[in-house]
Amino acid sequence: MSETPVTDIDTSAKTPGRFGRLYQGLTTIDFVGRRKIWFTASLVVILIGIGSLGVRGFNLGIDFKGGSSWEVQAPHSSISAMTTAVEGAGLSNPTVEKLGSKTYEVTADLNSDSITVQTNITNAVVTVMAKEAGVPSNDVSTASVGPTWGGQVTNRALEALIIFFLAVVLYISIRFEPKMAAAAFIAMIHDLLVTVGVFSLFGFQITPDTVIAVLTILGYSLYDTVVVFDRVRDNSSGPNAILKSGAVTYGEMVNLSMNQTLARSINTSLVAILPVLAVLLVGADLLGATTLQNYGLALFVGLMSGAYSSIFIASPLLAWMKEREPRYKELADRVGRSEHAVLSPRAAALLGTDSTQRIAGVSRRPTSSVTPRARKQKRR
Repeated sequence: MSETPVTDIDTSAKTPGRFGRLYQGLTTIDFVGRRKIWFTASLVVILIGIGSLGVRGFNLGIDFKGGSSWEVQAPHSSISAMTTAVEGAGLSNPTVEKLGSKTYEVTADLNSDSITVQTNITNAVVTVMAKEAGVPSNDVSTASVGPTWGGQVTNRALEALIIFFLAVVLYISIRFEPKMAAAAFIAMIHDLLVTVGVFSLFGFQITPDTVIAVLTILGYSLYDTVVVFDRVRDNSSGPNAILKSGAVTYGEMVNLSMNQTLARSINTSLVAILPVLAVLLVGADLLGATTLQNYGLALFVGLMSGAYSSIFIASPLLAWMKEREPRYKELADRVGRSEHAVLSPRAAALLGTDSTQRIAGVSRRPTSSVTPRARKQKRR
């Protein structure tokens, strides 16, 4: 088959702007080539989180560790005033939250105290909260969670997480080849470690809502990774697979696939993150619905980590693993030795995604994505 010179490609069309290139899949970001940067950044964040877990641990809610809680409607009070009142009643390290516009919840762990001490402190807290709210003591509701119940809740949360991971492993093992499944699974572990590390580092309270949020974000992370991997699979083994031409390495093919799906990944992330920001800023902050805070924080941190891992962790990790297979090592050597190597995915992205089907017939110099003559035409 005769080669088609690069000058036969129509470069007279107006070059799209930055956002136009993004939404047409024409970006040329080198995700795979810079994988050491992405991996190092993630490793630093994860190690900081693990260090915080070892030193500070988790700020567990009473549903997990047990404890006592008190609620009262106090429209004219504040979190600082309520905290001062209950500390004066004998509570140590209380957690005070505002539920809605006028209800305050105070939680503390009294399980280590004797029954007599627990009763005295509980009565004192009821008295000061009623006084602070300006209501009778009967309007202060109390509840208690024992350590046994808290342990059961913790075990159920861990069981839910394990079942979720097993289901995910089964799904991705059926849908993808082993190395793709491994990369997707490692990306989810990355998101889990980043989320729990952030919660430990900043002392955010972990509640059952947080566990639900973590399961939600892991599912989202998997979905975004599947979108990218579907394109990688099409470009590697589909009917018009660029990899079959022998023109590019596996890593270059992954790079092209990621640039082609970058706009969709960004849009998916924004659609998921913006409502969560609304929950945090409007619901928790402006309206005072702090019960949404733990759930919203976990979602926000996890979604940000999931968006990052699907782009900067999963696919570069897949390329790193696949390029160690003998056939792709041989392909990389052959492409590198070629005197007239074919057009790279970087140049294919510049010229348009439709040109990937014609790559096998387009030549270039091996040290550049596009020949100098093509660059001159493009500048014109």
